[in-house]
Amino acid sequence: MFVCAVRRLLSVVLIAACALTASHAVAQEAAPPADAGASAPADAGAAKAKNDKEKKIEELKNETVLAYYYRSLGLKYTVIFLGLSFTLVAFIILNALALRKQALMPDALVQNFEAALNEKNYQGAYEMAKSDESFLGAILAAGMSKLQSGYDAAEEEMNEAGSDEAMKLEHRLSYIALIGSLAPMVGLLGTVDGMIDSFRKIEQSGTTPEPAELAGGISTALITTIVGLWLAIPAIAMFGIYKNRLARFLYDVGAVSEGLMSRFQTVKK
Repeated sequence: MFVCAVRRLLSVVLIAACALTASHAVAQEAAPPADAGASAPADAGAAKAKNDKEKKIEELKNETVLAYYYRSLGLKYTVIFLGLSFTLVAFIILNALALRKQALMPDALVQNFEAALNEKNYQGAYEMAKSDESFLGAILAAGMSKLQSGYDAAEEEMNEAGSDEAMKLEHRLSYIALIGSLAPMVGLLGTVDGMIDSFRKIEQSGTTPEPAELAGGISTALITTIVGLWLAIPAIAMFGIYKNRLARFLYDVGAVSEGLMSRFQTVKK
């Protein structure tokens, strides 16, 4: 739908330009011949305009791709897309660091906690879990803190702690999805903005506008669209990958915590 809308806008621009070109040609054929005395200044002006045009074309040929993209985007869209890009990279790195096995359920915590339970050092196991900042540490600490009220109360507290920790991870992950949704919307805004600019130049031109005059608005429309898609595609892909990884780790943490606390199932209030 988005691509079709862009194509329709470009088709309207091209049709309008062709219509203006045809009307301009008819007007030139019907116009009376110009005064011979004014031909010399006109020829000089035309030669100067031709030289300026050729010079501009040569400058555009030597323009780098990065410069072309910046010129097409303009300062406003460049700042917006750079901000979205840096934010996306930051959240990708943060989630990559958070969604690791050693960050969520360290092997050292599992081994030491189980060893403390085997030695019946329950207070030491609780202190160990409480001092650990991992997902598993928060769940184990919550469960141990409620054991005096029975295993059912401890299990309920573990579920609540797990839900809180999962919500924190999902909240951080949701920003990647937000950027994946915002980027193409900004691209669509640039598309409409560029088309409006092209139509405005057609409307304000007394004669048929040069293709180069319309190219600026069309370039803005297309470049903002493609940059928005460049941001949205990896954002959506990384969100899906991290979402699946989080779901797997949530299951693993739940299984490990239940396995460690299962020995207290006989504890009653």
